[in-house]
Amino acid sequence: MDKELIQHFIIEALKEDVGDGDHTSLSTIPADTLGKAKLLVKDEGILAGVELALEIFNVVDAGLKVNVFLNDGATVKPKDVAFEVEGNAQSILKAERLVLNCMQRMSGIATTTRQIVELLNGTNTKVLDTRKTTPGLRYLEKWAVRIGGGVNHRFGLYDMILIKDNHVDYAGGIREAIERANQYLTDNNKKLAIEIEVRNLEELDQVLQTGHVNRILLDNFNFADLRQAVNIIQGRFITEASGGITIDNIREYADCGVDYISVGALTHSIKSLDLSLKAI
Repeated sequence: MDKELIQHFIIEALKEDVGDGDHTSLSTIPADTLGKAKLLVKDEGILAGVELALEIFNVVDAGLKVNVFLNDGATVKPKDVAFEVEGNAQSILKAERLVLNCMQRMSGIATTTRQIVELLNGTNTKVLDTRKTTPGLRYLEKWAVRIGGGVNHRFGLYDMILIKDNHVDYAGGIREAIERANQYLTDNNKKLAIEIEVRNLEELDQVLQTGHVNRILLDNFNFADLRQAVNIIQGRFITEASGGITIDNIREYADCGVDYISVGALTHSIKSLDLSLKAI
């Protein structure tokens, strides 16, 4: 966990939610009231965000005590209790919504990721996330993917070169884009992996003739072409498939022999896990 990033996130999220005060709690609950609450699971899935919740409670009120029963990555079912928190009642309520918002979304992502990981059992293919994340929540969403057993792709535009179709079109062609990317790394003394997207077997051939990349993204290939592409590449480059891939067909894509499958839906189209924080 990146402590500095998480601390900044929590502080800004609390500013957004609390503003100049939780006036409902301040007006109805005496300041010295002590309370206890439990994180109740109301759905089946994979739990994620417990470690983050501990940080949130600590930032809100270091005097809050949390007793954890289920950790990140645990398989949960309705009526399970992930943890109990006790201390100042106003502090518990101040932290409640931020804890739930984060844990529900992270658990939904971890649950979907785990489903896909299980579908890929028996293959050598791993599932990747993408940059299709909620602005400001990318770190948390990619964290949840890891909890679910998936693999993080690049975190942003800064930690990998990924030459997509628009880059190729603007650059004037595949060879031009690859050569310029390599020259840029040399000129700026940077060490970044280079991945390039291809849309068909003809573009794949151009990449193979040019070389100097680390990974090839085979986008929107049908199964026959994908198998042919993997056979042509013969392990010389890391392979990744994307485009039109769902839970229903991902196993068939994996059976084509690609190293990775990227699934944007892991972070942009998931159903949050139903959780609640209930006073005891």
